[in-house]
Amino acid sequence: MQALLQLDQVSVRLGPVQALSGVSLCIHAGERVALVGANGSGKSTLLRTLHGLLPSHAGQVQCAPVLRQAMLFQRPHLLRASVLANVTLGVWLDRTQGVSWSVARARAWTALQRVGLQAVAMQSGRQLSGGQQQRVALARALARQPDLLLLDEPTASLDPHAKRDVENLMQAFAQGEGGPPLTLVWASHNLGQVKRLATRVMYLEGGRLLADLPVADFFNAAVLARHSPAAHAFVQGEQ
Repeated sequence: MQALLQLDQVSVRLGPVQALSGVSLCIHAGERVALVGANGSGKSTLLRTLHGLLPSHAGQVQCAPVLRQAMLFQRPHLLRASVLANVTLGVWLDRTQGVSWSVARARAWTALQRVGLQAVAMQSGRQLSGGQQQRVALARALARQPDLLLLDEPTASLDPHAKRDVENLMQAFAQGEGGPPLTLVWASHNLGQVKRLATRVMYLEGGRLLADLPVADFFNAAVLARHSPAAHAFVQGEQ
């Protein structure tokens, strides 16, 4: 499998806080990688480091040539504009895309169709439900035609129905329904979601990566206990 992103002993400080400590990992094309751990474990920092939003203070971050990324945050920010305009602007204002307004608008419309929101394209984005707003944010990310999609707790603030909708979309994107398959890396507190969607699980604690296993091994108590007692204790405490 093609390596998209690689971290080699990467450390990140946020003011006086050591947010990541000596993290090494490699993300390959086609993977669905879930980041788990308690609040403050470093999941969001790792996502932002992978996306280039935070600089590393030690170690190296290497990206595949011409890697296209997009990131979805837990609470999407939408402008006081139509859903279609929100998605179109996300593409048009991205200098790495270099596309005209008409091309950006066409991409936005296609992305809204993929997330099932074409019927509300002309409504104000801020008038939509939380689940619909998250789907708008997904469309905005998709319209940039990424190879890698990073998501920070994408269903944390949603009701059960909206969570299922977003999970189904994540599954569809990974499988290439309606477009090329995407590589997914996301942070989650929902271990059921991780079991359903992930192919690989990383456990972080105190900014350190303490477990990195295929999903079947991560949820095999005997295997996980041998590999990482800390990760095993976390999973047992969450169940």
